[in-house]
Amino acid sequence: MTIAATPPQPDWDAVEQLEKNLSPIALERIDSAVARIIEAKQRGGKVVVVTGSGPNIHEGVTTLVAELMRTGIVDGVTTSSAVIAHEMAGVLDRVKRVDGRDIGVDEALLPHGGAFELTELTGLALTKLREEMELDEGLIERLDQASGRSVIKAAGNLGYPMGLYMERLAGVVLRLARKRGESFESAAGMGADERTMLGAGARAGLPVLVTIPQLVGGGAVGLAIGDSIPISERSERLARMLGEADVIIESAVALTQEIHDGPFETHTGHGLWAAWDGQPTWSLESKTLVRVDLDPALEKVWQAERDDRGVQEAINLGQPKTKLFELPFRMEMSGFARLAGSVAVTGDIGAVWPVMARRLAKALGVELSFVSHPQDTAPGQAMREWIVNEIQPLDRELMLSAVPFEVSQSELQETLSG
Repeated sequence: MTIAATPPQPDWDAVEQLEKNLSPIALERIDSAVARIIEAKQRGGKVVVVTGSGPNIHEGVTTLVAELMRTGIVDGVTTSSAVIAHEMAGVLDRVKRVDGRDIGVDEALLPHGGAFELTELTGLALTKLREEMELDEGLIERLDQASGRSVIKAAGNLGYPMGLYMERLAGVVLRLARKRGESFESAAGMGADERTMLGAGARAGLPVLVTIPQLVGGGAVGLAIGDSIPISERSERLARMLGEADVIIESAVALTQEIHDGPFETHTGHGLWAAWDGQPTWSLESKTLVRVDLDPALEKVWQAERDDRGVQEAINLGQPKTKLFELPFRMEMSGFARLAGSVAVTGDIGAVWPVMARRLAKALGVELSFVSHPQDTAPGQAMREWIVNEIQPLDRELMLSAVPFEVSQSELQETLSG
């Protein structure tokens, strides 16, 4: 795998402008979160990031987290199978989107709207794919000739041929993971670009794990991740990672209560009986839990608990919290709001993360070679173009050479041929 030139120097002036556009409350909460992270790192503590997909990919947050892993600020990551699939495919792709019915694709196979996508690959990348998987050259030619629109989107996914290639490559990674008795994520990381969380984790020996609620997604990649190690072992590894963390940062992710509590967390979760029976457990008590989220309801519930312990009182009385607060009550609001060390940062992750990164780097004396920007800004658009052009898909040969794997070329070809 060829590692491209270093990214453009971080535009700290643009980040400073982002700071000016954030609300005073958001900046106050960012300051609080940064202070706790700095305190933890200065005494040798650990920081873990819990990421969702979607905006984390598009806003460059996952790429920034990879940089924070490389520089020693972040010590582990949990994420979704969709993010793993996108990072394996190169994070972001440029695709040509056409009407699949016009090029002869069975309408029953097409998603709502009928769109079908061609991954716009360079000649070298396309040549490499042809060496590893038989391509439908007629389909590619029809896609080339059809009228359509070029867009940047999460890599792999529904684009041909990269999406299909990643679906089939998942089988190769699964074989390797099972042979080594390791997670899919660890095996894939050996061939992933070092500027992805997967690649950064593998090179630094840091854990990158998909959580149980986030296994759904990512197509065959998600299934292979789930099949690589037992659910109980995955739960234990996740509990160990979170238990060792002093600060946990949640970035635009749902179902975090389920990520935290079951079955080994004892402070807000369901770890009581595991602890009762002498199993290793962990506790959120005394930890800092930072949540970056646009949902104003989270702020309302968090503040209500600080004003009069409204959430805990509702639980004590067995009252339905949805009616009490007169808002849709997401499950994670309960545990988050009641945690004494929680910090609610209500804001766009595209703006919050680079501001946090700037302050952390300055305070810890770390030089970052990459910083993310909101995708709707000029620096953000340039960032996305850089990711498309420079961050490479998983290199199968690099993965197999890094970890010797006794399998014949015919077996590999059979897996990639579907």
